[in-house]
Amino acid sequence: GAGCGRGKMAAGGAADAQARFGHSVKGLLTEKVTSCGTDVIALTKQVLKGSRSAELLGQAARNMVMQEDAILHSEDSLRKMAIITTHLQYQ
Repeated sequence: GAGCGRGKMAAGGAADAQARFGHSVKGLLTEKVTSCGTDVIALTKQVLKGSRSAELLGQAARNMVMQEDAILHSEDSLRKMAIITTHLQYQ
C-alpha cells in the first residue's frame, strides 16, 4: 500500500514541477515580450529622430542656398557700385 502512495506523490510532484516550469516559461516569455516592446519603442524613437535630423539638414541646406544667392547678389551689386564710383571719380 505504501508503494501506491509514493506513486501518487511522484505523479503529483511531476505535475507540480510541470506547473512550475510552465509558470517560469510564461514569466520568461512575458519578460522577453516586454523587452522586445521596449526595443521596438527605442528603435521607433531613433528612426523618428533620424528622419527629423534629415528634415532639419534639408532645411539648413535650403537656407544656405538662399543665403548663397543673397551673397552673390550683394557681391554683384557691390561690383556695380564700385564701377559707378570709379566713373564718378573720373568726372
